[in-house]
Amino acid sequence: MTKRVFITGGAGGLGRALATQLAKQGAKVLIGDRDAEAAQNTAAEIGVDWITCDVTSEADLGETADWLHSNWGGLDLLVNNAGVAQMGPFDQTEIEDWRWIFDINTLGPVRTAQTLGPLLPRGGQMLNIASMAAVLYLPNSTAYNASKAALLAISETLMLEWQDRGISVHVACPSFFRTDLARNMRATDDQTRAATTRMVERARISADEVAATILDGLAKGQAHILTHPAARKSWRLKRYLPFPWYMARMRRDMARLQARLARKNN
Repeated sequence: MTKRVFITGGAGGLGRALATQLAKQGAKVLIGDRDAEAAQNTAAEIGVDWITCDVTSEADLGETADWLHSNWGGLDLLVNNAGVAQMGPFDQTEIEDWRWIFDINTLGPVRTAQTLGPLLPRGGQMLNIASMAAVLYLPNSTAYNASKAALLAISETLMLEWQDRGISVHVACPSFFRTDLARNMRATDDQTRAATTRMVERARISADEVAATILDGLAKGQAHILTHPAARKSWRLKRYLPFPWYMARMRRDMARLQARLARKNN
């Protein structure tokens, strides 16, 4: 049976990479994106279906559910990929920016899962794209960290709640990779925006590589899919080291990162 897949935020970046690779594997793919033109262009280029879908809109998600029911009779894999970033010091981050990022990164997957989850049959899967920011909290990104940590908590809770329905829930936690996340990023100041953009644009790993790692982990049934070896090591250190030791290591790493960024600016 051909796998039926819906991906939010599928017009670009990691969503596009996931759609492309799943389509090559023979899946039927529907991409949803708030940018209708970008979604249409991406769908035409990779040979999949598309729909206008803003994850903050319950009406859009309802129309997506109707499309999936009418055209495919259901869904086998739901990918909550749509997300945004907000960067800057905690005391400079406006409450409106907190609302914005939580509405997309946290409540977006909640709305999507509540609306489209009933279309998943026994044996279906839901994949939530969180971030290493869900478990490793870098400074100047409090709102982003919190939104992704909440998504991780939701994912782990549904791993328990949905098991009796025969639906497996998975969460991917990629670190920095080359993508267009910075295009929709909010930042408290130009310096923070520039530093974050550099880390994304100069990342060694591409969206295609991250997508391949995520799909491999999904095929293996991994609950937590960590895509970057260095991030996996840091996660293990956080779990097993006494917390003061871990924090001392983080402070050293942050000092080295800031020194490296300063050298590149000169």
